[in-house]
Formats: sequence, structure tokens, C-alpha cells
Amino acid sequence: IKEEKPITEPIVKEVLGQNAEFVTLAWRYPGEKFPESELAEVVGSVLYNGMAGLIDLDLNQQQKTLSAYGYTYSRTDHGELLLLGHPQEGQTLDQVKELLLAEVAKLCAGDFDDTLVASTIANMKLDAMKSLERNGARAMQYVNSFISCHDWAYDAGRLDRLAKVTKEDVVAWANEYLGQNNYALVYKRVGTDPNDKKIEAPKITPIETNRDKQSDFLTAYAAREAAPIEPSFVDYTLDMSTAQLPGIEVLYKKNTLNDIGSLSITYDTGSLDDPALGVASDYIEYLGTPTRSAEEISKEMYALACDFSIAIGTTQSSISVSGLDENLGKALEIVEDLILNAQPNEDILAGLKDDILKARAVNKTEQSSCMQGLLRYVQYGPEFISKTTLSNKELLSLDSDSLLSKMKSLLGYQHKVLYYGPSSQEALLALVEGSNTSSDGLQPLEETIILQQLTTEPAVYVANYDGRQFRYYQIQNVGKTFDPTQAARVELFNEYFGGSMNSIVFQEMREARALAYSASARYSAPSDLENGYLFNAFIASQNDKLQKAVEGFDDIIGDMPQVEENLAIAKTALEARYRTKRTIGAAVLRGYLANRKLGLSEPLDKEVYEALQSLTMEDVLAVKDEIVSNGNYRYAILGDVKDLDMDYLKTLGPVKVLSLEEIFGY
Repeated sequence: IKEEKPITEPIVKEVLGQNAEFVTLAWRYPGEKFPESELAEVVGSVLYNGMAGLIDLDLNQQQKTLSAYGYTYSRTDHGELLLLGHPQEGQTLDQVKELLLAEVAKLCAGDFDDTLVASTIANMKLDAMKSLERNGARAMQYVNSFISCHDWAYDAGRLDRLAKVTKEDVVAWANEYLGQNNYALVYKRVGTDPNDKKIEAPKITPIETNRDKQSDFLTAYAAREAAPIEPSFVDYTLDMSTAQLPGIEVLYKKNTLNDIGSLSITYDTGSLDDPALGVASDYIEYLGTPTRSAEEISKEMYALACDFSIAIGTTQSSISVSGLDENLGKALEIVEDLILNAQPNEDILAGLKDDILKARAVNKTEQSSCMQGLLRYVQYGPEFISKTTLSNKELLSLDSDSLLSKMKSLLGYQHKVLYYGPSSQEALLALVEGSNTSSDGLQPLEETIILQQLTTEPAVYVANYDGRQFRYYQIQNVGKTFDPTQAARVELFNEYFGGSMNSIVFQEMREARALAYSASARYSAPSDLENGYLFNAFIASQNDKLQKAVEGFDDIIGDMPQVEENLAIAKTALEARYRTKRTIGAAVLRGYLANRKLGLSEPLDKEVYEALQSLTMEDVLAVKDEIVSNGNYRYAILGDVKDLDMDYLKTLGPVKVLSLEEIFGY
């Protein structure tokens, strides 16, 4: 890398597309083969870490852009520091670029808090501890060490070396590699590429699948003998415990791996009860209190190696803190102080409303968000959309007092506390009892169940999206409620028919017939006892393949290929998954609550695992026949209406073309 010609002036590129506009800047630095790369992650975190970096405090918290962030991408020979910024309404990409460059200039000048580097190192150590909780992350450390041409002993000493990094080291590195002229600059603008040319689709001949064949390598590999990994199933009576305080259910699991703790306070209320709650939670994170400014809160939390989040769901909301367990109580105190004593700021609220309106406009240009909106409409109906979403007019009418009052009111409701960490249950109960969330007068909340619409008759819903590809969902819900005795055969049907690259859907729709870029299908059990099983098929393909793709899918669900070799692979894959699956940490507590909603005192994993080998193709066919016999579907299609075969869609059922305003609710 040292011998390559240096970049002496910005390399500027411009790309056009339908989705949101943004600007990207990238600086190159030596790759992981070189010791200089080690400081890149520290430098990147000083610039942006999601809490107290220069970009966090100067741009995001002060609402100078719609959003801005950055990250490092290190590889063996080269690495890149990338900064990205999305403009506010009326803001130019050049203005965003200058704001990002100004933060880099501050970094190079050393114009940042002296404690930021030490806090960054502490949080990097915390992230390292978190990653070592996962076997996949442990394995990848060995892989990355090999790819980077390092001795393992060198990589094992990484945190010890980083502990010695100083502010002077960071500033020197930044001045070496982050110059004001040696970057690449990409403008992503909304528009039509004049060089974009339509290519006629070639004639595709279906291929014969070779499901009954395997390579010499696979044959040799399968012949090897190895002791199977023994499964381990959760036992809620041994792996966790519960306790009851007045109005508070406490779920506890001991962390025996490290010193990380997480505490989540959950309330059975959300946007279905009050769609303004989400705005209130966003607003409060920009604010300070009489004793702490917003910047001081971010810096203090980052120095504690803790973070917090306020999440507003449809029927459930949560206030969570996580990080070094010894600092968890202090972090919770800061968050409670913010919720109870946040100081209103009308300029921030006005800026937040503008940002939300801009984000809503961006949502309507994103294919994935449009598809999510359409699916939500089709599954739950227009009344659900209107109840959970503020119109733009309603959004603009919100005031600070009502929003902050909504957040304060959360602390007055009964709730659950989910804790995973090294502290004892007694210490946890003392922490909860001493917090502002504990009171004898907590108001009760009833858990709300959202009912999905039943497919009593066929219906086709189309939303327009200007693009060459369509996305298609075929949905069925006849109200068949949860049956634990069917869990094993439903799992096998999903794996065999639509759940993997070995599945019938993938092999037939994508590989054999070339009818889809992506295709899948799943028969999902409900998450509660009120809703029914949901069959959901997905296809993504070119607009001109709509009829062939839908008919192709109907062929394989109506007359599903019966391939014993694939069934054997599906059973083996599921068995291996259950053998190696480990439910650990806070996931045990979340699983306990999820199973309780289904009337289960223990998860069904053990029963499914033990039943797998006795299942046959007849069990898979029985699930398929149940789906087919019910007949009716709701169809959701997102695509360019002028290119879609609307006459064909009318053969599937009555067609309703929805506007983006209808599916989003604004």
C-alpha cells in the first residue's frame, strides 16, 4: 500500500436512482496486514459511535442532518473509513459533505474531549466481551486472524495494545490518513440514469434438477464418522427464576460468562393505544434535564460503558439499559431522571417533526418499506393502519408538554423487568425497588392481542412502485389456532418445502425454472392463542414474469414434488439445528414470555427434535393438503402497475389498487 500512488485530490462520482439521496466520503488506510490498521476502529468510533462521537454530538443530536454516521471496513490489504450523511428537507448534499468534513477536521485538530478515547477503548472492550458470548464470533476471530496473516498470539493481545492508545495517537493517525483532499466522494441523487438500458429477457429452458446426485466430496464427507453434538434444551425451572414485587413481575437469569448486564422494563402498551408514543420516545432522546445537558448524558453513558434505548412497539414498549453491570444502576438512574425531568425544547421538536416528514417521504421511495407497508395493510387492514399511525397533520399538531407527559406516564404503569447479568437476584430486586419505576400505586395494563384478518375470500391488493421487479406475497389465514402436537410436522414442511436452498420452492422457482430472483414459503404458527396459522409465500422477479411465476408456484404447492432425498436432507438439517441450537442469555427470558402466550410452560424444542425421525412424506403432504384445501388467499403485489398484467391479477380475485398514502397512513 505504501508504494501506491497517493490520492492528492478528491475522487468524485455521482450515481442516480429512485431511492433516498445521500453523500458518502471514504478514506483509504493500510489493511490488516499492517499495524497501522489497528487504530482505525478507535478513530472511527471517536468520529461516530452512536452515542458520544463527534458526529453523534455535533450533527445528529443537534439535528444538522437527517442522519449521519460512519464506520471502518478493514480488509487484508486495504481498509476504508466511510462517512455517510442524509440531508434534511431543503439541505444540499454539498452542505452535508461540508458538515462531515468539518468533523474530520475537528478530529485532526484534536478538538474533542480528552476522555473520549478512554471511553471508546472501554466500549470496545465491552463489545469484545459481548462477541465472545457467541460461538460464531469466536470462530470468526480465528478466521480473521488467518486472513489477516497474523499470529494468533498477536490478535489475542489486541485489547492490551489498544489500552495504551492515547489522544495523541488518534490525532496523529487521523492526520496521516484523513486528509482534506485524499478521499473518494459519492453523491447518490434521486433521478433516472440516462445510461440505463432495458435488456430483453432471454428465452430460458427449464433444467432437470439432480436432487438424487451428490459430489465425490460430499460422499466422502458424509462417510466420515464423528460424534454428534448432543442437544441442550431450556428448562425454565432451572435456567431462570421469577419474583413478584407490587405491580412488577421480575424475570431473572444469571450471567456466568462475563460482567455484562442488561435490564429491560416492558409495558403492555404501544402505538395501538397511542401512536404519538413513538414520537415522544424519539423526542426525549434529544433533550437534557436541569442537571444534565443532552450532550452530558451521552458522554456520561458512554463513559459508563452503558447505553439505553426506549422502544415503542405496537402493543408493547420497553425502556432498556445495558453494559457493564457494575454501572447499570447509575445508567438506570440517568434514564429515569431524563424521563421524569426532561426539559422541553421547541426548536428540537420542530426539527424532529421535519425529520420525520422527510423520513416518511424517503420511506415511499424505498421498495422494502413500501412492501412492509403493503403487507401490514393486507394482514391487519386499514383500521389498524389509521389507529397506529399519526397523519402528517396530527404529527405537526403535537406539543412538548403532551409528549413529555406520555413518557412520564409510562413509569406509572405495572410492568415486567427482564434482567440478565452477573448480579444476584437479591441485588436485582433491591435495584428495582429503589428505582422510580417501583411504586405501590402502579396502574394495571391489559395485554392487547392484534388480530390478523382472515382470508375468507380471495382478494388482490396492488401498490405501485416504479421499478423493473415486483414483489409478491400470497397469504392465507383461516383462523386455525395453535396446536402444539403439530409443531414437528409444520417445522419439517417448512424446511422441505420453502425454508432453505435445498427446499422445493427455491430449487423449482429459482434454479430449475428461473422464475424468481428470490422465492420462499412458510407456514407459521401464531404467537398467541387468538390468532391462526399463517401461510406466506414470497416471490421477487421481473414484472414480465408475474403470471409465469405465480402459476409456477401454484404448480408446486398444488402438486408438490415428493423427493425422498430432499426430505432426508431436510430432516437431517433440522436435527442438526436442534442439536446445535443454544438458547442463552436474555433470550431465555424472552422465550419464556413467548411460550407463556401460547399456553406453554416449556418450549417445544425437545418434543420436535424427538419426533423428527418418525415423520414421513405423508406428514409433509398433510400440512400441504391443509393449506391447499383452504383455498382462499390474499395477494399483495408491489410493482410498476403499467408493466404488471392486471388482467391476469383479476383472475386471482377482486383487485384493489392502493395508494402509498393508504398503506402508510400518511
